[in-house]
Amino acid sequence: MRGRVLIIAGSDSGGGAGIQADIKTVTMLDSFAATAITALTAQNTRGVFGVLPIPPDFIRQQIEVVLDDIGADAIKTGMLHDAGVIETVAAVLAETASEVPLVIDPVMVAKGGAALIESEAIDALKSRLAVRAAVLTPNLPEAEILTGRSIASVAAMHEAADMLLRLGCRAVLLKGGHLAGSTVHDILATHSGHREWQSPRIDSQHTHGTGCTLASAIAAGLAQDLAVEDAIERARDYVLRAITSAPGIGQGHGPLDHAHPLRRETA
Repeated sequence: MRGRVLIIAGSDSGGGAGIQADIKTVTMLDSFAATAITALTAQNTRGVFGVLPIPPDFIRQQIEVVLDDIGADAIKTGMLHDAGVIETVAAVLAETASEVPLVIDPVMVAKGGAALIESEAIDALKSRLAVRAAVLTPNLPEAEILTGRSIASVAAMHEAADMLLRLGCRAVLLKGGHLAGSTVHDILATHSGHREWQSPRIDSQHTHGTGCTLASAIAAGLAQDLAVEDAIERARDYVLRAITSAPGIGQGHGPLDHAHPLRRETA
């Protein structure tokens, strides 16, 4: 086992996204996962039916005790539902983990359409957390919210990635799965330039948790001292394989197959 990843995110009772997907991903990529849970959700593959926020002081305590004893080589954030939570997380990370690479998945809307962040929290996310991100991993709807502009083409994705980079991030991975077409484009923007990945679109409704999974896989790579591009390359491969071998569980947007490396190893 190589590398320690602290995951600060919400719980998904259906097991396909959130903390549950994060732990599975980090573990399958041979790293150690610790957690600070920000909210409990009652959800399944059909949607989110309830959210129970965790008080910010207890989120802080979870982070502090983990870092004090176990430590972290990378930190990943997911669902941070209000400005108070974001302010708390930003403050405690600045105090206790300012040099640890931070991967931010700006979780804003669930797969079924439920809002997972309050509108007033968006400015706090941009000003307090994004400014210190090693990698920011928005999908197109999230990027549209963060930039305040429509993103309807690959060219617009490149422009939006540069806008997000100016928030202070060291790297932005803009995910293009919501863009129409048979090819999915993902764009990495850094201060050295852009890199674009292209892959055939996989025709599947079982994509719940792809964003959580990708960001956690990137965090595991950074915890293992991979360069950002190498961490993203491995993370994308892990997610694509997880989608193609998804188990087909549930009546809605089903989960990925996080355990697929086990079957490849024993084949």
